[in-house]
Amino acid sequence: MNGRLESIERDYTELEVSLGSPEVLGDQNRLREASRKYKQLTPLIQCIRDLRDAKGDAEAAKELMNETSGDERESFRAEAAAAEARVEELDELLKVLLLPPDPNDGKNVIMEIRGAEGGEEANLFARDLMEMYQSYATKRGWKVEVIQEDGSEMGGINQATLMFSGDDAWSRLRFEGGPHRVQRVPATEAQGRIHTSSATVAIMTEAEEVDVEIDNNDLQIDVYRASGAGGQHVNTTDSAVRITHKPTGLVVAMQDERSQLQNRARAMTVLRSRLLKLRQDEQDAAASLERRAQIGGGGRGEKIRTYNYKENRITDHRIGFTLYQLQAALGGELDPVVDALSADLRARQLANNE
Repeated sequence: MNGRLESIERDYTELEVSLGSPEVLGDQNRLREASRKYKQLTPLIQCIRDLRDAKGDAEAAKELMNETSGDERESFRAEAAAAEARVEELDELLKVLLLPPDPNDGKNVIMEIRGAEGGEEANLFARDLMEMYQSYATKRGWKVEVIQEDGSEMGGINQATLMFSGDDAWSRLRFEGGPHRVQRVPATEAQGRIHTSSATVAIMTEAEEVDVEIDNNDLQIDVYRASGAGGQHVNTTDSAVRITHKPTGLVVAMQDERSQLQNRARAMTVLRSRLLKLRQDEQDAAASLERRAQIGGGGRGEKIRTYNYKENRITDHRIGFTLYQLQAALGGELDPVVDALSADLRARQLANNE
């Protein structure tokens, strides 16, 4: 283990030096990747150094304890005990930090939200989810951008695409993909009965151009007039863009921007990210199953999480976690749920390592 930790420290030092080299500074892709790796390794290096210091403190306190007597001896005994407790704490943290890093850590996250079963109530719930994630992003200090939004008749959303930018955006949002179920009295219900509806959330990372190469010959690009809000411009300009990737059949339509070029650029961003996700899933059978589990059929019986308004309850069915703070969660207080999911993932990873 000591040899492994020393090797990690050497790699970190070399990486630190490379960040100032002209070769890396002159290549934006290399600089971005090196900076991301450096940021990922920093907590691990700090833990290794803190652990080394704590072990040194424990040994020094024990030596002094053996050389003294009386009250002074007891004082050094207490110092040794505190240092050993710190060593145990850092040992456990080190096990977690030594787990293989997720290759998506540090990348921007693209989220797609759609109303599923439940008619207009499902679209209204999709809007609630969108606002929940926007509030969560604000609390985490992330930048959030609405790339595309297709509103429904009563103020919900048929579909929306958002991008989240933040160092820990992926690690916090990676668990959100899947069918979300709501149980409440909808605004469309005249008799006061509780209905069950659902919306789906899909999570992927933003793909860089170097991650996915797209042959222009594989694209069918259609332009048309946007619909909805936007005034005279919407009715007179073919600004909306629909891109079809012929080999996979993936289709991305974008109309929220005022220019065709802007809509095309946004559509390509989403298409590239979908293609990257598709490729990753094909390379990993487990990831492929996870991706299919994210979307499912959007049915009421399929769900990763339930939001029950009457009981003020949010339940994540994957780990059996329940929190009776639904309104707080909808207001962006999602950390208790995400922390529980993160802890479960770490426990399973550690068990696999052992």
